[in-house]
Amino acid sequence: MTRQSTENGKNSAPADPFQAGSGEEIWIDEGIFVTEILNAPQSPNLSIARCRLPARAITQLHSLSVEETYIIESGTGRMRVGERIFDVRPGDGVRIGVNVAQNIENTGDTDLIFIATCTPRFTMEAYKAV
Repeated sequence: MTRQSTENGKNSAPADPFQAGSGEEIWIDEGIFVTEILNAPQSPNLSIARCRLPARAITQLHSLSVEETYIIESGTGRMRVGERIFDVRPGDGVRIGVNVAQNIENTGDTDLIFIATCTPRFTMEAYKAV
């Protein structure tokens, strides 16, 4: 017997396992290392990546056609989001609106590590260099 839940009057399976992300760190031309934690068609409303920016590096100015949120884990940096420029440190969260120009600079001597979430999920079509 298969357990099912009812959501808005419809039957749905209680689980749908899938490969969430590669788990492999890759270099992207924006100027940052990225490990996809969750980025799959089975989860169209959300993607999650762990990003690593080397000491004193800066990413390319860009915008996304999806909303993005950064959560700083370690290191220090300076962000540009639209016309605003501000410093970030561990524990800070930054919401970046759709189609807003942005970049981040590592102002420290160690890697800057942060989690980036996108809603809906990130695809390369969402990226635009500014």
